[in-house]
Amino acid sequence: MPERIVLFDLGNVVVDWQPIRLYRKIFPTEEEARRFCDEVCTLAWHVEHDLGVPMDENAARLKADYPHHADAIDAWRLRWFDMFDGYVDGTEDLVERLHAAGQPLYGLSNMPAEVWPDMLEAFPVMRRLRDVVVSGEEGVVKPDRRIYEIALERMGHPAPDNVFFIDDSLRNVEAAAALGFDAHHFKDAANLEAALKDRGFL
Repeated sequence: MPERIVLFDLGNVVVDWQPIRLYRKIFPTEEEARRFCDEVCTLAWHVEHDLGVPMDENAARLKADYPHHADAIDAWRLRWFDMFDGYVDGTEDLVERLHAAGQPLYGLSNMPAEVWPDMLEAFPVMRRLRDVVVSGEEGVVKPDRRIYEIALERMGHPAPDNVFFIDDSLRNVEAAAALGFDAHHFKDAANLEAALKDRGFL
């Protein structure tokens, strides 16, 4: 029987990432922090980092449009870890239990290449993953089918239906399912644990 694989997204599945956390420390009010994230350092802008655009280069473009926010824009890279609040409750334990059972674990993340080495240092449970496909290193992001194909290549070309893929983005889950992955929409660790038990991983 072919070996089954668990493939984790990282942000908001394994680690708790919310940019607003950083900007609450920079701006005096919640309204100002949210406006900045909605209008200046948007997730659409951040996707450029996930695609491999250097963060300093991308910041320079934005600072040209918003010079009065230059320091806050630079903070996206300089204070990257202020956006995190450790691991998502319960997921670190699930990764450790799966690893202890000998389960092959991999990662597939939309993430800037330049922060990945620091992420491994800050969140050592990620070292339980045999390999991680980082979008910024590949120049393509989920839900593009190419990044799922890259993941299959890096995992040794398993059949997609032998890969249990976990992501908090429904769009990414649907894209994986369309390629034949056994795809799970992550909501919380309890829900994931039940899904893992249903499939015999735990």
